[in-house]
Amino acid sequence: QVQLVESGGGLVQAGGSLRLSCVVSGSIFSINLMGWYRRAPGKQRELVAIITSGGSPNYADSVKGRFTIARDNAKNTVYLQMNSLKPEDTAVYYCYADVKTYRGSGYYANWGQGTQVTVSS
Repeated sequence: QVQLVESGGGLVQAGGSLRLSCVVSGSIFSINLMGWYRRAPGKQRELVAIITSGGSPNYADSVKGRFTIARDNAKNTVYLQMNSLKPEDTAVYYCYADVKTYRGSGYYANWGQGTQVTVSS
């Protein structure tokens, strides 16, 4: 079994910064993609940023230049540094990881429980 635990959400004023962290634990053989999605009130879940096991990132256009994703493979942890936050960034942010639990298995998607980010104007 795999668990993803996010931390770092909260309330911040527009223009401020927050750093999200997500630790993956449990039965882990290897982790491929890791990333962050978000769901704003009344909207569908959307990709924010994703990073490969080799460290190559991809970002949604809406956050390019403001958010930075990083990972520490030794700690099975992914981070999201969010700068210049805007009210439209308000959402529940979910951590994501593709995890292989043993050598012969495939990679399966795993999700965290979500952490609330609220940006006030």
